[in-house]
Amino acid sequence: MLPRFGIEVVAAVGDAPALLAAVREHRPELVVTDVRMPPGYTDEGLRAAIALRAENPGLAVVALSQYVQHSYAGELLASGSGRSIGYLLKDRIGDVSEFAGQLRRVAEGGTVVDPEVVRQLMQHRRDPLKQLSPREREVLALVAQGHSNAAAAGILHLTEAGVVKHIGNVLTKLNLPVSNDTNRRVLAVLAYLRSRSD
Repeated sequence: MLPRFGIEVVAAVGDAPALLAAVREHRPELVVTDVRMPPGYTDEGLRAAIALRAENPGLAVVALSQYVQHSYAGELLASGSGRSIGYLLKDRIGDVSEFAGQLRRVAEGGTVVDPEVVRQLMQHRRDPLKQLSPREREVLALVAQGHSNAAAAGILHLTEAGVVKHIGNVLTKLNLPVSNDTNRRVLAVLAYLRSRSD
């Protein structure tokens, strides 16, 4: 489709590792990536885009998604001083020529962000816990009360592994990366307590 609008495609890949390799080999002016890519179909494409922008902040990147991935969308949009970046929702791309124009704008240093992405990111900043599922909130509330994983599992009639999985989801959704300098569980509890006091 893109060559019809004068956009040369130098590589097309099927997974995040191949995306990283292709960009390093071909050094394109613009990368268009899906947020969800193999092998895990979660946020591999978005994480690859962030890594590529860290290597080359001037690389133009457009991320396409079915949804707003809060954990990384803000990081991607802030990379490279917020220039040459796009985040578009697939189901809102209706006009192919308009889409090609958006790609050109990003390649020329502009920023193109779907208004729904902006709305959700602003809402997320106001209440980061809003993106948690009801069960994840229940687990976080029990952690904030000082319950162990085993105790939370007993209270909620879950397995301990289920509680660990929910806590992992909470940490990911609250964008609390692994670090030797911080305790992510404590930071999650602090976020919970702040949201309760607002």
